[in-house]
Parts: sequence; C-alpha cells; structure tokens
Amino acid sequence: MRFTLLLMVMVVVSTLDGQSQELGIPSIDFQPETYRAFKTEAPIAVDGRPDEEIWNRVAWTATFSDITGDPDRSPRYQTRAKMLWDDHYFYILATLEEPHVWATLTERDAVIFMDNNFEVFIDPDGDTHNYYELEVNALETYWDLMLTQPYRNGGSAIDAWDISGLKIVVDVRGTLNNPSDIDSGWTVEMAIPWEVLSEAAPEGKPQDGSVWRVNFSRVEWKTDIVDGRYIKKTDPETGDELPEDNWSWSPQGLVNMHYPEMWGYVEFSDDRPGSASPAFRPDTDETYAWILRNLYYLQNQHLETNGTFTLDREKLFYADLFYDHFPGADNPAPLSIRVLDETYIMRLNPKDSAYLFYIRSDSKSWRVLKKDR
Repeated sequence: MRFTLLLMVMVVVSTLDGQSQELGIPSIDFQPETYRAFKTEAPIAVDGRPDEEIWNRVAWTATFSDITGDPDRSPRYQTRAKMLWDDHYFYILATLEEPHVWATLTERDAVIFMDNNFEVFIDPDGDTHNYYELEVNALETYWDLMLTQPYRNGGSAIDAWDISGLKIVVDVRGTLNNPSDIDSGWTVEMAIPWEVLSEAAPEGKPQDGSVWRVNFSRVEWKTDIVDGRYIKKTDPETGDELPEDNWSWSPQGLVNMHYPEMWGYVEFSDDRPGSASPAFRPDTDETYAWILRNLYYLQNQHLETNGTFTLDREKLFYADLFYDHFPGADNPAPLSIRVLDETYIMRLNPKDSAYLFYIRSDSKSWRVLKKDR
C-alpha cells in the first residue's frame, strides 16, 4: 500500500504574503515540472512581445495549473512561460490570457499581489534557503525581494534587496483599465542579471548542465464592473473580499508558494535554441532528498503533537516511506538523527549514491560528496 502523509497544520506565521503560511504538508506527489533553458548567442531585445524569432524556437512550459494541483480547480485563463539565457541574463517570457486587464499599484515594492500579477521564484542551489521573488503587475510595477529562509521557518522578506539592472516590459493586448471592452491578455518579458543572483548561487551564473529550482505563479482576483471601474468581488454575507486565485507552473500542493522544494527544475544548456536535445529529467538522487523532506514534515507533526522532535525512526514511519519510493530495496538506507533541544539534523546515507543527504529543523537541505568516492 502506498505510504501517504496526512496534512496537519502546525504553526501559522504572520506575513505580508496573502497566501497561507501554515506548516503543512503538500497534498500532491513529488512531480515538479521541468524545463531545459537554451543559451542564446545574441542579447534579446526586451520589449514585452513574444513574436521575436528567438522565442519562436523554444517551447512553452506546461500551462499553469491551480497552485494546489487539484484538477477540479482548473484556472479560468491560460498562462504559459518560456526561458532562455546568455552570459549576462536569465530571460523569461510569460503570456497571461485575460479578458479584462487592470492594475492599480504604481509604487515599487508595494505588495503587488493585491493586483493581478505574475511572479517569479528562484532558488539557485535548491536548499530552500536564500531565494528570490519578483512580482509584476500590468503597469510594470514590480516588487523584488529576497528571503533568507521560508516564512514557515520564521523568514521575512528583505525588501531592500534590489535587482540592479533588471529589464522588464509588459505588453497589454487590449486596453488597460478599460472595462468597456474585452482584452486578449498581457505579456511579460524580463531579463534578470546573473550578477545580482550570485549571492545565493555558489557557482555564480549557471554553467552548461546547471540545475536551478524555479517557479512561476499568477495571482488572479475575481472582479465586478461597478460605475466603470473594476471592483474585487466580495462575500455577500461578510462583505470581505473573496480570496484570490493562485495558479502556478509547478503545483505546490497547498496554497503557499514558499515551499521551494516543490518548485520546478530548470536545466541551463549551452545548446542553441531549437536544438533537438532530450527533455530534462531530475536525477534519481532527488528521490533521497525528497524522502528526507518527508521526514522533515513528519518531525514537524511530532513536535506539534508531542512537544519535541524524535529520534525514533518508527515514529517517523521511515521504513514505510523508504520502501514506498524504493519497493525493490533490500533494506532502507541508513538514517542518522541528532536532536539537540529544539533543533535537529538528519542524514541519509544511500549505498548506491555518491552523496550524503542532510536536512535541518529549519528546512535547509543539502548534499555532500562522500569522502570514499
């Protein structure tokens, strides 16, 4: 029988983010989206338009789905993205289907998701700490911020972090803030300098074959047209604004973009756009990292229920969890757990991997090459 983790709310963290910050467990299987980003020889003219020849030579991502991954909550409008890179920039193009394009916020670093928006999340080394977020609305107003760790672990947004040299252009396919007509949507094109991302990227800019964790999100509010203006829909009983929809490229399994372990995988390739190279697939070692991540969720459950973390592998259902992912294995990989007061570190030592895998109570995860290899 397949081992399944049950969702349990742990702690609610107050943040500026409109999404739930509960320490819960993603409700979907670990199947992040993947994409191979090709390298372009010539700089891209960032003009907000998707018809540049170089963009026509690369594939779209999968169409965005509801952030929860629930197939019964299909987005009302289509969203897709493309990616390219060169020695100086990470290029992103996104198209957002939208019959009524509107935006109100004009101040940089305002809470942009109070408008309909497009969001980019980047974790260069995939450890779930030190990652970047960029939000933009249809007025090209953006909010760039860095998080040293997820909100669930007490992280907070560093608004003072700025993407120096960012290029970002929005093209509205219709008329902005005009409820009297029907629009087609809007397109976002951006160039993010590698130099500004280097703080959280051990290798600096990517190399051929580098894999970063990346995700995209779209916030969409339901609106009415009242006296020639867009007004967010409200609950007729309470008068409160209805919650926004959240659609993402790689589903999160809960309404929270700040679970970097669920973001997509982007491989940066030196191959030229349009090359007939194989689709990217995550390496098998990621399964071991995911097993540790599940143990992290279970440690949180144990803390909420019992007031402490545990050293007992049986209370973490470790054997069941391991065999669920490796049903033909003779024995589970050796697991070490060390608890000190209100913290812990866990290590997985698979015999068929060149790496040791670690995770801490603050959710940071990493791998180390074994010395005997």
